[in-house]
Amino acid sequence: MTEANLNDLFLDTLKDIYYAEKQILKALPKMAKAAQSDKLRSAFEKHHDETEGQIERLEQIFELLGKAARGKKCDAIEGILDEGKEVMEEYAGTPALDAGLLAAAQAVEHYEISRYGTLKAWAGKLNMPQAAKLLDQTLAEERKTDDTLTKIAETAVNYEAAA
Repeated sequence: MTEANLNDLFLDTLKDIYYAEKQILKALPKMAKAAQSDKLRSAFEKHHDETEGQIERLEQIFELLGKAARGKKCDAIEGILDEGKEVMEEYAGTPALDAGLLAAAQAVEHYEISRYGTLKAWAGKLNMPQAAKLLDQTLAEERKTDDTLTKIAETAVNYEAAA
């Protein structure tokens, strides 16, 4: 048996984030529906559209690698999304709901930022400039979404939850 290398790890991690993005795509409409804040709902809806584009970019990378776009179950994202579901159930109708939704969404963003940053670095090491460029586009979107969520938290949602 040959030893696994960075190419193998890159592909495994790509499958992981592909699965994660598909799960996030399913979760965002539920989070948007549950959100009480119009700004938060709008941010979730916008990110849903961005996530579709991110999935398309991942599919382009699979194509560059000559591999089928296939996900690999990601326990980390499953856990993060499960926490978001718990927040929606336990805090439904309360002033703290949006703060909890926002925190869950940022946990997702931070996971994605970590994954995309790693994949971009590995793509650079593996001499995959097209993949690195596609990953960088997504990384920039994820960071912008995280910044948007922080602004919503700091200017409205956390105040309302504390009231």
